[in-house]
Amino acid sequence: MGGSLFALASAPGRGAIAIWRLSGPDVAAAIKALTRRPLPGPRIAALRLLRDPASAALLDQALVLFMPGPASFTGEDMAELHTHGGRAVAEAIGAVLARLPGFREAEPGEFSRRAFLNGKFDLTAAEAIADLAAAETEAQRRQAMAQAGGALAALYDGWRDRIIQLRAHLDAAIEFPDEDIGDPLAGMANALATLRAEIGDHLTDSRRGERVRDGLTIAIIGAPNAGKSSLLNAFVRRDIAIVSPEAGTTRDAIEAHLDLGGFPVILIDTAGLRTAEGAIEAEGIARARARAASADLVVALFAADAPHDAETLAMIDDRAIVVTSKVDLGGLSPRAMLAVSTKTGVGMDALIGALTARVADLLADRGAPPPTRARHREALTNCIAALDASAATPLPELAAEELRVAADALGRIAGRIDIEDMLDAIFRDFCIGK
Repeated sequence: MGGSLFALASAPGRGAIAIWRLSGPDVAAAIKALTRRPLPGPRIAALRLLRDPASAALLDQALVLFMPGPASFTGEDMAELHTHGGRAVAEAIGAVLARLPGFREAEPGEFSRRAFLNGKFDLTAAEAIADLAAAETEAQRRQAMAQAGGALAALYDGWRDRIIQLRAHLDAAIEFPDEDIGDPLAGMANALATLRAEIGDHLTDSRRGERVRDGLTIAIIGAPNAGKSSLLNAFVRRDIAIVSPEAGTTRDAIEAHLDLGGFPVILIDTAGLRTAEGAIEAEGIARARARAASADLVVALFAADAPHDAETLAMIDDRAIVVTSKVDLGGLSPRAMLAVSTKTGVGMDALIGALTARVADLLADRGAPPPTRARHREALTNCIAALDASAATPLPELAAEELRVAADALGRIAGRIDIEDMLDAIFRDFCIGK
């Protein structure tokens, strides 16, 4: 995994500009070889001709930036080549870079991984960089920016420091029993209870951080021909689901990703709820029920010409927004909060507003930064378990060991202790060149 790296950091394909990133001990020599001129000043853009060092063939005219380490993103010597964005130019430059001594093409996330290993930022900030690159809504951008700025690491490091201090008091009592320190376990009971409560409150956030990253799910349920597929198409403003007078055309769940008021949402069209007429439809209905059961919100549709659908009525709970569809046909469901017609557009703005309000309430910023990944939640759960074990043991030596386990669990989130076994899994989901 050593040596020098290069990667096309901009999106592949035709464009005005392509940006190449280079990092490692061979960068300065590579820039001199490509330009046949001295290095430009640190962080100063210089216009240079790029040539193949082997043949002297002209490759392109580019802006060249050199960023000597350790004052660079990775902490190593880095460079960027801002070239023209044609496919042929990219292929030619990529082929030349691959032949440079000491260079190889970077794996996904390898620049960020080197930055982490060189102490440029902690692991939560590295994850936030990946989230920023993938952000599609304002809520995702805000959350990733707060995490990249160190808010999450500061919270976890603060808890870890307090645990380490408690363990230090226990160690002092164990190592110096003749000193008049008193009962160390009794002295730390309140502090442990306070810590446990704070971390527990942090975990009981209904997975808000993960929902913002991945999208809040909304399942559309209803009888066959209630208008579920038409509603999905109306939301995305294109025909992604088949609409037909024939009942049962939707057999599997169809998903669409939306931005509702700056929040990410996954809207799911499901099979119509009824007594199945075959094995395939039965499987589709079973999947519809499962998706509705796991969804964050549910839109329960009742067609105006069939407002008393018992199957759908049985699935209404506090997550549901009850809607009468096809109101252009006349009639309303007695349970309906809203009435819409995808044919005429009546009521669609009200439904979008109601859904946006519910989503905003579920994903609203609560002040403290939330855990954003399953691994954060797992580590925090392990920390709480160790704190509980420490509080329950009558022996200072065992209590101190449980505090070490609790501190290590928090340390693994930000990468403060050995986490080599996690790095491949974390960085492989990054973009090439990041």
